[in-house]
Amino acid sequence: MDRQLVDVVRRFNRTVTQRVGALDDSYLARDRPLAQSRLLWEIGPAGAEVAALRTRLDLDAGYLSRLLRTLEGAGLVVVGPTGGDGRVRSARLTEAGRAEWDLLDRMSDELAWSMLAPLRDGQRGRLVSAMAEVERLLMASLVTIEVCPPSDPRARACLRAYVGELDERFESGFAVTVGDDDHELVPPAGVFLVATLATEAVGCGGLRLSPGEPVEIKRLWVSRSVRGLGVGRRLLDELERRAAAAGADAVHLDTNRSLTEAIQLYRSAGYHEIPRYNANPYAHHWFAKRLDGVAGPN
Repeated sequence: MDRQLVDVVRRFNRTVTQRVGALDDSYLARDRPLAQSRLLWEIGPAGAEVAALRTRLDLDAGYLSRLLRTLEGAGLVVVGPTGGDGRVRSARLTEAGRAEWDLLDRMSDELAWSMLAPLRDGQRGRLVSAMAEVERLLMASLVTIEVCPPSDPRARACLRAYVGELDERFESGFAVTVGDDDHELVPPAGVFLVATLATEAVGCGGLRLSPGEPVEIKRLWVSRSVRGLGVGRRLLDELERRAAAAGADAVHLDTNRSLTEAIQLYRSAGYHEIPRYNANPYAHHWFAKRLDGVAGPN
């Protein structure tokens, strides 16, 4: 890792934490630090399930419980069962909590304006554009990729979304049953990867390693919520590395002509079009890529 890049990120982190008041015990001049204020904001007027708050904020269960107890002690929040189900707990704002939320909303607007007000119009546009780009890149950095059996609930969610989208986009529909090829995507016959963002599965891809047949990339899909963040390319790169580690000197894949984004991705990643190599009735394009110089996973 380039030391200069690391230094820039650390300097940026220090500037932002100071500018937004993350170091203050009283965030936005209220009697609570940033963590409590952020939790109050996330609960919001509609309330929220505790499990959802933990996922959304990526908080340890014990730390979240302590924050909730503090807000309860201040009379701002009530935590209890949801709909009579004691297994599901929700947090709701009290009347005082709603008043505090409204004040927090207004003061957050004022903080944002205090960052923009000293700047000229052109500088404001540059700052807002840069912030939007930083937000997207930070989101991309939070995506993790790991091996996951196709029968896992996260993988199933991806595969159902994959089949649903292809059925919507293909001219002839896509009549494939989720789970039909599970046996081809588990070791030693293959491998399946899932990309996750804050515990939500947002992408997947499989590798088929059938003896005597081309090593093939299958079921590559990325959720619309994270498209443009490079998740598809990361999945593709990881599948290529695993193919190389398995001894393959090339990988193959096919795609439908309606998937223009996928075709662009494959070409930009070094794939070249080849003659038909399988009988897939939904394919219009077939691609291959040599794996010379591609290192397998450590």
